[in-house]
Amino acid sequence: MQCGKPTLLVHLPNIMLTKIPTGTWLPAYVPQSTSTISMLLLFCAMVESATSGYEGSMLNGVNALPTYKNYFKLTPATTGLNTASVYIGKIIGLSVAGLMTDRLGRRPTLFWSSIVSIVGIMIQSFAQNIGMFVAGRAILGAGACWAAVASATYLTETFPARWRAWGVAILQNFYYVGALIAAGITLGTGKIQSTWAWRIPSLIQAVFAFSCIVILPFLPESPRWLIAQGRLEDAHTVLAQVNARGNRNDPLVLSEYNMIMDHVNFQKTVVSISPKDLIRTPSRRRRLLIGASPGLFSCIAGNIISSYYLSTELSAAGITDSHQQLKANIVLNSWCLVCCLSGTQLAVRWGRKTTALLAQFILTVFLFTIGGLTKKYAANPKGASDALVYGNVACIFLFQGAYSIAWTPL
Repeated sequence: MQCGKPTLLVHLPNIMLTKIPTGTWLPAYVPQSTSTISMLLLFCAMVESATSGYEGSMLNGVNALPTYKNYFKLTPATTGLNTASVYIGKIIGLSVAGLMTDRLGRRPTLFWSSIVSIVGIMIQSFAQNIGMFVAGRAILGAGACWAAVASATYLTETFPARWRAWGVAILQNFYYVGALIAAGITLGTGKIQSTWAWRIPSLIQAVFAFSCIVILPFLPESPRWLIAQGRLEDAHTVLAQVNARGNRNDPLVLSEYNMIMDHVNFQKTVVSISPKDLIRTPSRRRRLLIGASPGLFSCIAGNIISSYYLSTELSAAGITDSHQQLKANIVLNSWCLVCCLSGTQLAVRWGRKTTALLAQFILTVFLFTIGGLTKKYAANPKGASDALVYGNVACIFLFQGAYSIAWTPL
């Protein structure tokens, strides 16, 4: 077994890097400051969350650009294909995401997911036809899926214990940071009268993946993954570096180490569970339902409409100018960022179940209201009052705000 002792590598006035064993091909030159490690860990995970927000908001913006729609000669069917292609990649990527994360390690999986995402972004950005655009987005979707699985797992297992609950809770809130950046960029490039109006926002998306690649060498491997691989001393070193500035005898470090050891050893003694075992008893069925329901309900709530088809939704509401739609995209993402930050606190105070149930009821009310107002506008667009138009837009904003309060943090 490789020795887990760190090696002092660099000592500058305010920077001290220590080389720590990782058990993988990707080396780690980790700062000795616990707070610095925490910020880098959070930033790395934040980058992956922000990438998803950027992708959705960017496509929302370019869907409003005439240069994009005219270049690909889009129809409703091909617009839907361009949007859905990223999920095709995510479905394919999901089949191997867990295996990669466990076999390769958390950090190498994040590295390769970033590389794959950059390849997909390049193909998407320089697409000459719909087929090339769809292929690029599918590749991007696979990379994004691997990153989502690895980053959430990595942050949960590696973030300092005293701040872990807070760090994991705000992870998905950075979705709207990426979305807000994309909305601002598409507004700025929207006036370009060439394909660069949509190619530039697409290219800038690669900055997030590149940032992750740059940060990874300065982060340790997951201590839980190291213990699962039998690298006990290396895991102890990482826990000490992350939680106590390298003090291996710190009570918190020893407690975390023993807890992970007990959990990993327990998993090794448990016989493999078949799919039938998951539904064999009422308690298991209940846990399976609880685990599966957030993903299902958060996707069928209706937010995908505003996440990818905001321009179409605003046009149906009476806001047809593309520049106004791009401005609305910025305001909407700013509003959602405030709401999801508030929702993080509400989930702690009210409980996750209460927050989700209340939000789902509000979402249902607003969704029916939007449908009714849109139908009324479509019946007589020229005779529609300003109150009808702005009332519909307000309901769209309130709907997205309610979603952000509940489902984004949950």
